[in-house]
Amino acid sequence: MDLQDLAVGTVFLLQSTVGIVVNLSLLSCYFIRYYVEQTLKTTDLILTHLLMANSLIILSKGILETVRALGMKGFFSDFGCKLLLYIQRLGRSMSIGTTCLLSVFQAITISPSDSCWNCLKFKAPKHIGLFTSLCWMLYMSVNMIFPVYMSSKGHSNNLTCKSDMKYCSTAGHDGLTSSLYIAFFVLPETLLSVLIIWSSSSMVVILYRHKQQVQHIRSTSVSSRMSPESRATQSILVLVLTFLGFYALSSILQGCVALIHNPGWWLMNITGIISMCFPTVSPFVVSPDATVPRLCYS
Repeated sequence: MDLQDLAVGTVFLLQSTVGIVVNLSLLSCYFIRYYVEQTLKTTDLILTHLLMANSLIILSKGILETVRALGMKGFFSDFGCKLLLYIQRLGRSMSIGTTCLLSVFQAITISPSDSCWNCLKFKAPKHIGLFTSLCWMLYMSVNMIFPVYMSSKGHSNNLTCKSDMKYCSTAGHDGLTSSLYIAFFVLPETLLSVLIIWSSSSMVVILYRHKQQVQHIRSTSVSSRMSPESRATQSILVLVLTFLGFYALSSILQGCVALIHNPGWWLMNITGIISMCFPTVSPFVVSPDATVPRLCYS
């Protein structure tokens, strides 16, 4: 093993460790809150699903990338590779889906009383649990397409641990495979990203209008500090920029890896690091509680 592989493997290991500790710590705190209070706010319920999806990505992707970077040849069997790649896709789909759900739900919640979304303010919280459960079942079914298709067509080489690449590869240049990937992954991710942009933009506009309306009734001392609307707008923008920045770049890089027959060492490692960035940092961005102790003891 050369020094470059050791350095990259260490980066993946640290990234995986930080990500899984933060996500599981926050997730356990939400479970404790539910056990004590016997209920969770709707946003907290959505966040628990997001944290579970992030944990799946970090566990599966982190193991694959660390093993590849450290050069452990033949570490996984064909079934092990398929299972980890399936979990990784499932986690990614749910992470994007729950982030979109969180953004849309917040937009509905703060919409004005004369808005066309006003009727959903009271109905949406009652159906969030059912909706997220349906999302899990949908994505679990959709993500089974690739393992089943590869096995039925005898393309198991594309999902096995290749000794020369030292990696469980998903590379495949079959026309039907590319079409399925675009139809079931690229297009839905693009649509959900557009919904996140739309809902976040709507929230920023609503908060700005509300700030303008209440500006005249606030005292000078209060208005000199950052208003609640400004803090909320800042949080929304941070979430959107973080999501779009990491996931858009990750999608572009993964597309390059899929299209290039023999992707280079740097491209493979940068793609792996970027794809794990949002699951690792999102708990600090989307959680209304800034730290684990604050959440646990609130």
